[in-house]
Amino acid sequence: MIKRNHGNRLLGAAFLMATSAVGPGFLTQTTVFTQKLTTSFGFVILLSVLIDLCVQYNIWQIIVVSGKRAQDLANELYPGLGYVLALLVVIGGLAFNIGNLAGAGLGIEALTGIPVKIGAGISALIAISIFLFKEAGQKMDLLTKILGLGMILLILVVAFIARPPLALALRHSIVPQEFDALATITLVGGTVGGYISFAGAHRLLDSGFNGTKDLSETNRGAGTAILLTAVIRYLLFLATLGVVLKITNIDAGNPTASVFENATGSLGRQLFGLMIWSAAITSVIGAAYTSLTFLRSFHPLIEKYQEKLTIVFILMSAVIFLLVGTPVKVLIWVGTLNGFVLPFALFILLIAVRNKRIMGNYQHPKWLSILGWMVVLLLLWLGIEALGAYKG
Repeated sequence: MIKRNHGNRLLGAAFLMATSAVGPGFLTQTTVFTQKLTTSFGFVILLSVLIDLCVQYNIWQIIVVSGKRAQDLANELYPGLGYVLALLVVIGGLAFNIGNLAGAGLGIEALTGIPVKIGAGISALIAISIFLFKEAGQKMDLLTKILGLGMILLILVVAFIARPPLALALRHSIVPQEFDALATITLVGGTVGGYISFAGAHRLLDSGFNGTKDLSETNRGAGTAILLTAVIRYLLFLATLGVVLKITNIDAGNPTASVFENATGSLGRQLFGLMIWSAAITSVIGAAYTSLTFLRSFHPLIEKYQEKLTIVFILMSAVIFLLVGTPVKVLIWVGTLNGFVLPFALFILLIAVRNKRIMGNYQHPKWLSILGWMVVLLLLWLGIEALGAYKG
């Protein structure tokens, strides 16, 4: 029974990370870049998955072996550095939660016709209800598993109906006809940027994973999380590809909904509504939970009232959305910021893992450290390229 619970918690952490990554922005990004790059977008997905695997294996191993959250490692490395990291992550999490609630509202509107703001409020209450349970973590794990599997099934149906050119897509996923640095940094930032890269690892700590004894399971969880995200991304890419190669009237205002409607007809709007609501509500929960884990160690009261403060975090996101709406420019720049938060955070952890005062006698695999440093440099280069693209 203990082993089974261990496995359930590991899978829960993997699904939390994966569903945190799959938000409304994730769906829109995939659709937009598939329109732009068609079959070559498969290569961008493949490259982002390889980067994501390297990032997650490094972050999950270092955090679980040390038994300390990312901000605590940063503060032990250099006093105050953890506060900077926490501030960046929490600001990004709050901004994205506003967009996530907007997406949840759009989903309910597509399903029922209820206005977006009312739908967003209902969704916020549903997310809050999770943290009212005594065993909130277990309920969160269960919900993310159910909705995560549901999203995979929905996109699989749409991809089957759309009938994309599989052979051509697979070929160009390995040998692309064109490459886009902005698409790559956006995908990486949207998959493991900001709070997302720490969602699963911090969840493992809360579930009792700690030390080198749990390394093999930690690696399995990291791989599972990225695999789940990659499956959803690639299936959505194939579904979109099948549609954009046959028709040209994709609605620029809501491209993902347009794909669902063109692929499945009158049922498409409801399928899209269910898909985007599932993606949004799990991201709301993941962003709120992970953002609070970055604040918990700064004061005993935050640790004591974590669930209540998580509810406050969701309420703040909802109130800002209801009063101000979705600040599009802020969300765009926070998305780019996430691409820079990731190399900054990974840089800190790669330095910390070599510090015996922090990590004891643990020897982090050299090949993983080397790959980690390569990713830091690659992400910085891609980020600079992306900023140039924005200015252009």
